[in-house]
Amino acid sequence: MQVGYTHLSVILDRTGSMESIRDDVIGGFNAFVRDQKGQPGKATLTLVQFDSQDPYEVLYRFRPVQSVPELTRNTYVPRASTPLLDAIGRGINDLETCIAEIGEGERPSKVVFVIITDGQENASLEFNKGQIVKMIKDKTDNHGWQFLFLSADLDAVGDAVSYGIRADATLLFRKDARGTAEAWNALSCSVSDYRTAEKKKIGFDPGDRQQAPGPKKKGDKRK
Repeated sequence: MQVGYTHLSVILDRTGSMESIRDDVIGGFNAFVRDQKGQPGKATLTLVQFDSQDPYEVLYRFRPVQSVPELTRNTYVPRASTPLLDAIGRGINDLETCIAEIGEGERPSKVVFVIITDGQENASLEFNKGQIVKMIKDKTDNHGWQFLFLSADLDAVGDAVSYGIRADATLLFRKDARGTAEAWNALSCSVSDYRTAEKKKIGFDPGDRQQAPGPKKKGDKRK
């Protein structure tokens, strides 16, 4: 494996319910990429968008982070429903195949698999929960992959934990401009810290959760 080389796979929800934060997602992703371009060490990025019309659209695969283009309103168009399990399952299989095709000495020493959504599974046809649980466990335990899950839906975060993603590797954010921006910022800080430090795990700390507040509860007066 190549020390100092991190691969980032981002599985991005493009379903219709994301329309209300469309510009915030675009801005957040672009800020995330700019931040990663400024970090030391080699990094490549795979970006996948998913919805029920196209459960797995690859915008870039193992693209050097320095040459990743910005997301725009033309390339990110929310629509349809949420085949979340299919996107995760295909993402894991695709990434596994890509890594296997790279020479042993050239493979990334760190792999970060990021899932960003605003809701729960409701449209998968290919993968079920049991399969995803086994796949995540195998990649986490046997290959050292790091999974991160960000969502604007509390139940979806609960689902992520039931899939085998560590609770401290999930982040609930409020579905508005501030919540979305802070979630992407927390993601970038966590990834940057993991890339540059000798850490075995990646996750979010209490400060991240405070900065990216979750959905408001009844009586909550936060602005």
